[in-house]
Amino acid sequence: MRTIPVTMATQHPDNACPSPFTGKRFVASSEEIDECYRCFSELGVHEYMWDWEGKLVDEAVIDRLYQNYFDYFKKHQIGKNIFLTFRIPNVWVEKTHRLPRSLINVFAAEHAARQYGFHIPPIFELILPMTTSAEQLKQMQERFHRIAEAAESIFDMPSEFKFLDVIPLFESVETMEEAPRIMSDYLDYLRDTHALVPEYFRVFIARSDPAMNAGLLPTVLAVKKLIADSHELGEKRGIRMYPWVGGGSLPFRGGINPEYVDETIEQYTGAQSLTIQSAFRSDYPLDDVKKAIRKLNKEIPKNIDRYEKVNEKDSEKISLFNARAARFFTDTITPLADVINDVASALPSHRERAQHIGLFGYSRGVGGIQLPRAIKFTGAFYSLGIPPELIATGRALKIAREMGIMNLLERLYVNLKKDLVHAGKFLNKENLELLMGGDARFNVLAEDISLIEEYVEKDLGPEKQRHFLHRNHTSNIYHLWKGNSEFADDALAAAKYRKSLG
Repeated sequence: MRTIPVTMATQHPDNACPSPFTGKRFVASSEEIDECYRCFSELGVHEYMWDWEGKLVDEAVIDRLYQNYFDYFKKHQIGKNIFLTFRIPNVWVEKTHRLPRSLINVFAAEHAARQYGFHIPPIFELILPMTTSAEQLKQMQERFHRIAEAAESIFDMPSEFKFLDVIPLFESVETMEEAPRIMSDYLDYLRDTHALVPEYFRVFIARSDPAMNAGLLPTVLAVKKLIADSHELGEKRGIRMYPWVGGGSLPFRGGINPEYVDETIEQYTGAQSLTIQSAFRSDYPLDDVKKAIRKLNKEIPKNIDRYEKVNEKDSEKISLFNARAARFFTDTITPLADVINDVASALPSHRERAQHIGLFGYSRGVGGIQLPRAIKFTGAFYSLGIPPELIATGRALKIAREMGIMNLLERLYVNLKKDLVHAGKFLNKENLELLMGGDARFNVLAEDISLIEEYVEKDLGPEKQRHFLHRNHTSNIYHLWKGNSEFADDALAAAKYRKSLG
């Protein structure tokens, strides 16, 4: 049985402060090799995501790691002790030339490892983003099998393995509902077509993109339900399941940060792996980052069998609640697309991204509107002094009370009050009043704020110095934005105070 990673460093560019490795906020693709090495050697993460989806990458990653840091990787073998995992493009959503390059790179990595005398294969897992069907997983497996045959016959590159571990990444509340069926169908395919019954199965569960499509509460409930469903599927199949949650630092995107370690451990019981994104690594003192990663590596695996079970009756209630609550969120967000895109445009980009369409750009029942990716989406609202955690959440809490599921909600979302109070410290009520005074689209947020304050039994707003300083910058942003003036400096300054770009 292989070692299953607990912490994975990713290339998500949500940092507001410079990287501790380069001293710069922007990390060029040529610098990601060193970043990968140092995340392993200095931070102590178990895994690093090499992201082919929507960004430029160094395709010679394995060769460069082995050549540049031979002694380290001789002692810490990639694919055995530590892990490099590719996230590949989903060609059913976005046509791209990067998919075949990433698959061929798997074979090149295997032969590079053989040449250096290192563990084979160094790369054997691929993450398929935006998975929506078992057929996608099947086709990825078949494509890899055909490429393996072609590499051997055409390039004389025989491979010692013909099958990849294709890890589904579920990125919407709707597909999380379908995920157990999708995984079951794929496991049937492996058994029936290839006589393969895996000893374990990793399932990747997104926290950011579902939130920007459905809101905070539906996303958290969907994530917790899928963790439970995954374990139940594994028990039926005799397969060890390893759920994996991908989230950022702010509560809207997962609340995974060095100051929130104990809360993170408790919130994600049942999960084996968590992402360590750029803000986690860059926006907190380095010693705190290392200490937090050590604690996560130690404590998270202890709780994998402590997942909160969800019975059939509760599952039905969650589905009904999520559908209603998500509608509140999308009906609020959709009309504000122009505002979100305008404010987000002032936020910096910290990686060399290729053009990519966010989930709102795909057909998801929101009119085909296009919005920025989750980091800038979140950062845009925070820049206006309106944490997106609060949007539609008050009305969703009201629905939860009417449905009689508050106990269920609080059992599954154990940090609910803490998260709302934390986000509420960055609320700028003066900005909201000004926005409502000039734009009726914002009026519904007043109801959300009032209902949340009733629930947490306190007024939302700044409490400590950094919250007041954040508020001051968001006030500047509002007035500069309305006056068609540049506000990028204030936007970045505010991000530093909340310790994440978005």
